[in-house]
Amino acid sequence: MKYDKNHALLECEIPGVPRKCGKVRDVFDLGDKLLMVVTDRISAFDVILPCGVPDKGKVLNQLSLFWLGFFGVRNHLVTANVDEYPEILQPYKEDLRGRSMLVRKVKMVEVECIARGYLTGSGWKEYKAKGTVNGEKLRTGYENASKLDEVLFTPTTKAAIGDHDEAIDYAQTARLVGEKTAAQLKELTVSLYSRAADYARERGIIIADTKFEFGEDEEGLILADEVLTPDSSRFWPVESYAVGANPPSLDKQYVRDWLDSINFNHQPPGPVLPDDVINRTREIYLKAYKDLSGKEID
Repeated sequence: MKYDKNHALLECEIPGVPRKCGKVRDVFDLGDKLLMVVTDRISAFDVILPCGVPDKGKVLNQLSLFWLGFFGVRNHLVTANVDEYPEILQPYKEDLRGRSMLVRKVKMVEVECIARGYLTGSGWKEYKAKGTVNGEKLRTGYENASKLDEVLFTPTTKAAIGDHDEAIDYAQTARLVGEKTAAQLKELTVSLYSRAADYARERGIIIADTKFEFGEDEEGLILADEVLTPDSSRFWPVESYAVGANPPSLDKQYVRDWLDSINFNHQPPGPVLPDDVINRTREIYLKAYKDLSGKEID
């Protein structure tokens, strides 16, 4: 295990177990199952920064677990109780506690399923330029951060680390995964988003948009990977929401803003974050978890 000076977990390594590293997750192959470990790494502008944010990985992992329980739909979770992990993982269970889950292996659908309830980010930019989002024509009159008349399904391709996902329309999605699967992905994405958005709004948070990922098993589609975390979603405090400008997000936008303030060129290597930026980012992640789950981080 590799920790930085603030005891943020930067890298997880388990001898004898094959590993794949993403921007934030280290995934270990246990044969018929996977161990997903959420590190405290943080990326911005597709650049992994050299320092971590303490407890960030626990927030992402435990918030995903919260939503999996909230939805109650078929998903890939086996257990997040480290005491139930295979024997080979037991020497590392205290490092894994709270930031990992044992999941079933499923064939992942090669489309990232994005739901948009509000017009912001890349969707707003496209709308301003063309009046469309993912090629779908929208009515006139929307402003930045406007609530959309209906939830949009705006999928993207999955990109390798360092590359950018590409927006695709529904027809392209159907060509990639088949018409039946595309229709199911859209229905599930919009339904899950809508349920979560209604719940979050009652707790003072607007979910502007989010990304879901699905796998396939012998029974059909199954919810997988992270679910409605600050890294996969745009959370806005209701109290600061106003049409016309983006409210401060409960995510790593604070880090992006700091990087822009020092004129970071969005190319690796990234700079080390000062402690005050790390501490404030940690507070933002912890607030997102507490507001949504009603609990302190474990």
